Amino acid sequence: MANGDASASGKSVAIIGAGIIGASCALSLQRAGFQVTMIDKGDAGGGCTLGNSGSLGIASIVPLATPGIIKDVPKMLFDPLQPLSIRWAYLPWTLPWLIRYIRNSTVKRVEKIADSRDALLKGLFEAYKPLIEASGAQDLIKHTGLLSVFERDDGLAHAQYGLNLRRNRGIRVEELSGDEVREREPAVGPTVKHGVLFPDVAYTVNPQRLAQTFAEHVVRNGGILKRATVTGFEKGPDGPSKVLTDAGAIEADLIVLAAGAWSKPLATELGATVPLQAMRGYHSMMPNPGVTLNSIVTASERRVALTPMEGGLRASGTAEFAGVDAAPNYDRADVLTRHASGILPGLNVEGAKRWMGSRPAMVDSQPVIGRSPRYDNVLFAFGHDQIGIALGGVTGKLITELATGQQPSIDLTPYRPDRF
Repeated sequence: MANGDASASGKSVAIIGAGIIGASCALSLQRAGFQVTMIDKGDAGGGCTLGNSGSLGIASIVPLATPGIIKDVPKMLFDPLQPLSIRWAYLPWTLPWLIRYIRNSTVKRVEKIADSRDALLKGLFEAYKPLIEASGAQDLIKHTGLLSVFERDDGLAHAQYGLNLRRNRGIRVEELSGDEVREREPAVGPTVKHGVLFPDVAYTVNPQRLAQTFAEHVVRNGGILKRATVTGFEKGPDGPSKVLTDAGAIEADLIVLAAGAWSKPLATELGATVPLQAMRGYHSMMPNPGVTLNSIVTASERRVALTPMEGGLRASGTAEFAGVDAAPNYDRADVLTRHASGILPGLNVEGAKRWMGSRPAMVDSQPVIGRSPRYDNVLFAFGHDQIGIALGGVTGKLITELATGQQPSIDLTPYRPDRF
């Protein structure tokens, strides 16, 4: 195998989850010499990966919980169509988590969280490059920058806290007038007063196909993608030796847990209690938009991202705290459609298709990447919040470094499973 490591030769690894994180780990580990089996209850990239905005955003260092979020809690509870909402029925289960989430929104904590997210995101293109080249996925990546637009006169002023967090970490930020926004994106309407360009952001035109392309390459090179639901583990003196599924047991020398929002109970069984909640996102896909965008456009006040993709124009966004199995509230997707029309007056929304998926959110807006505190042959790779699509390559690289006994290229202290 390319980049093979002698310590990995002949060893088997079972990866639970075949979203972008699991598929990236699988491809990276296979290239290092491991015999790879991916386990997922659905198709590769068919869960949360399928529906995101596609942003490969090195500028995505600012967490959702920032100073002042506590004043928004009443709106979260009483308006189910708010960009960030909590279902009343789910409140008793999420309240302890929510309190800890809000405690991480102080200025001091947000600075530290921004540092740790930046440490991961700044290496995303370098980490993705060998995976994209090996699998032939170059056509799925567009380096066009990201344009954030503001409709309020004071919108740019209110955004300075987040912009300064980015500037202070070397992220390029260019402020634009409304007219300069429309020069770049003629489809944007006259309500936009200001804009901010993040020139170093890229995106994928099909997040699911990116994960599928990685997974298919793994399978072509001798790996296995097994459709099954994990039910538990068989443990020996040296840790888990088999992954138990509803389709039989799978032996493995190493286990990687990359099951996104479904990781919490499996993590508990594998040695770590983690404060993970499902943060459900929605999108609306316009198959024949009738307008053209050159890059991702995010409408700041509306909390919606507009992405030109292979299947049309995607309007994505919102965060809803509810159980992973709760019924979708597709009115939230319809709100995204209306917001998209507000920014793009010529948008054709006929035939819009709605989607909902669960993202894995941690109380400190940082993923869990590291070795199980109990079992040396178990590695965790989940909890990537809203930036999983950006962190697939980086996570795969770090997991492979741990699996092959190398010193991780990034200090993993902020992401360790036992930090809570």
